Amino acid sequence: MNSAPFEYPGASVGLPSSGRGSLASWRARIAALIVDWAASMMVAVAMFGVGVLRESDWRAWMIMGVFFVQASVLTAFTGGSFGQLLARIAVIRLDGEPLMWWQAVLRTLMKCLVIPAVVIGAERRGLDDLVLGTAVVNRR
Repeated sequence: MNSAPFEYPGASVGLPSSGRGSLASWRARIAALIVDWAASMMVAVAMFGVGVLRESDWRAWMIMGVFFVQASVLTAFTGGSFGQLLARIAVIRLDGEPLMWWQAVLRTLMKCLVIPAVVIGAERRGLDDLVLGTAVVNRR
């Protein structure tokens, strides 16, 4: 049993307590996800019509498809999805290496499956982050 007191979220993985590089708050992460989903809805409606909102055929999956593509591509190239960029948070690898494209794709895929993203471990990190050795941190 570890007798060390709980210092702050991110301490056990070597992140600062506040400022740039500290763990992102739940508020920022949820806000980023809402922005990502809303933007994906708007793009899907523009590309495939309003059927994406009310039909049960292939169009029903287009919002998630747009979300998957934008989050994967932007995370691979900029370290965060559209919403994360606006919220000024980023996905980083804890080993200090750059995020690989396949990690961004796998992380987004796990988010689309929902369960890995809502199974939260220590340090405000979802199962997707625990598996990939990543964390969502503040850019500022």
